[in-house]
Amino acid sequence: MILSVDELRFLYRNRVVLNEIAFSINEGEVVAILGPNGVGKTTLLKCLNRILTPRGGAVLLDGNDLLRLDMIEIARKVGYVPQRVETGRLTAFDAVLLGRKPYIGWDISEKDLRIVDAVFRRLSMDNLRLSFLDEMSGGELQKIAIARALVQEPKVLLLDEPTSNLDLKNQVSILSIITRIVREHHIAAVMTMHDLNQALRFADRFIFLKGGKIFSHGGHDVVNPGVIEEVYGLPVVIGSLAGIRCVVPAEQACELMND
Repeated sequence: MILSVDELRFLYRNRVVLNEIAFSINEGEVVAILGPNGVGKTTLLKCLNRILTPRGGAVLLDGNDLLRLDMIEIARKVGYVPQRVETGRLTAFDAVLLGRKPYIGWDISEKDLRIVDAVFRRLSMDNLRLSFLDEMSGGELQKIAIARALVQEPKVLLLDEPTSNLDLKNQVSILSIITRIVREHHIAAVMTMHDLNQALRFADRFIFLKGGKIFSHGGHDVVNPGVIEEVYGLPVVIGSLAGIRCVVPAEQACELMND
């Protein structure tokens, strides 16, 4: 077990947003946090690295309570990729190098530069090194954000809607990169997602949120019509296409069958 969350609780002012959240993640796993808009997916993600401070509970990484660590220590253990990447007149190389900030002392070391260089090659981004962020596409910016998180050498990656605003090709590319890195580097990834079909294809485990609590969590078996209808309020049919499970709204499935 690499990450363990126990009885996590969070309030906005006096409104309970998350309550009794408990789950664990093993290394090499990709976990998808699912649920409708406003259910607390992003809030949960931000509580896992103390961008938001929970009102109760514990977040343990390799047995260490992240909620008791300072922000530099957290940044060395947890990489965070936000939903929207800030742009500016900054080169891709400099933007990724900022991910080494938790390790940089008086000056940038040869090790820092080697790690950044290796990540650029790992993600096949050599052609972007000197490109400016404000001239990049959404897919390129997302790769830069992932690269910046990776040079932190984290044990856990937290990704907030990593495929939002990306075309289909870039969605598949980004999710493939994430899953490959998680497997090969023996780390873990937690992603908030809206696309159930992409989640089914790339995630190992799933957490469904409803009413600020975990409604269901587990492996692929928990992604079933009963759970989806309870969480999203939408009847669905789950079938198989080219050996891959896929979710289709029941009404559309009936229309397809009748055509």
